[in-house]
Amino acid sequence: MASDELHSIVVPMYNEEHVVGLFFERLVAALADVPSYEIIVVDDGSSDRTWELLLAARERIPQLRLIRFSRNFGHQTAITAGIDAARGETVTVIDADLQDPPELIPDMIERWRDGADVVLAVRKARRGESVFKRATARVFYRLVRRLAAIDLPVDAGDFRLMSRRAIDALISMRERNRYVRGMVAWVGFRRDAVEYERDPRAAGTTKYPLGKMLRLAMDGIVSFSLRPLQLSAALGALAALLGFGVLVYAIFERLAGHDVLPGWTSLMVAILFMGGVQLLSLAVLGEYVGRIYEEVKGRPLYVVSERAGFEESAPGD
Repeated sequence: MASDELHSIVVPMYNEEHVVGLFFERLVAALADVPSYEIIVVDDGSSDRTWELLLAARERIPQLRLIRFSRNFGHQTAITAGIDAARGETVTVIDADLQDPPELIPDMIERWRDGADVVLAVRKARRGESVFKRATARVFYRLVRRLAAIDLPVDAGDFRLMSRRAIDALISMRERNRYVRGMVAWVGFRRDAVEYERDPRAAGTTKYPLGKMLRLAMDGIVSFSLRPLQLSAALGALAALLGFGVLVYAIFERLAGHDVLPGWTSLMVAILFMGGVQLLSLAVLGEYVGRIYEEVKGRPLYVVSERAGFEESAPGD
């Protein structure tokens, strides 16, 4: 173990006042044998007492460095800001809700010393979650893996350790609609994994309800794949093929001397089917065009309103 190694821990927080104290207690205890580390907490525009509790924690944790956003920019952007500010040879991302155990971090550091650039924490069980939550999470990871053109590990969230060269590659990617776990998979490098059983949230409420999970899935798919566009093209081709088939059938029936009476039901089905395909295709195309619009505006990813524990300004804002 090298005594001059610096290890960075990045913690995004949003309205976590009920868990701040317990989280730091467990994290600091877990890092007791790590000779040199820093903890970078990004307050993602919390509306409760999270920032005040973080400032108070700095008085007893000298390794703590704090960033406060001017408003809520989102979980993935908060992770990005912490990564931008990290100085360590490794950067570990972990949420503050204690569903992911900080006690795994020393083991992840050892995997890095053995040569891994990315060490994933893979969930083998999700305790304390409803059947619906587990089922939607299972579908989410497998859907994104199937549709996105990246080798995305299943059942691995944002809790992971990354080497400095992996982090440098990640920092160079400045797109606005961010799906960090997909971006880490995209940069490649050697991977390793540790398994763990995910605990129930220690306090507070989840910051990823179904709506945000669906939006995250959309970010993962659209940011790394053209398959939605290809699917809409296939649906258009199918609709055209069906229309051509109906036309051939009508001509055949007429030549055979049979009456071909136009039916209201078949007409409405054809109109609704074609209209649905067209609207779906426009929606998919609009999603991609909207993301282009967001990118070309060139706005910063986030705006910082306050820092604590930094001797000099960090890049990224």
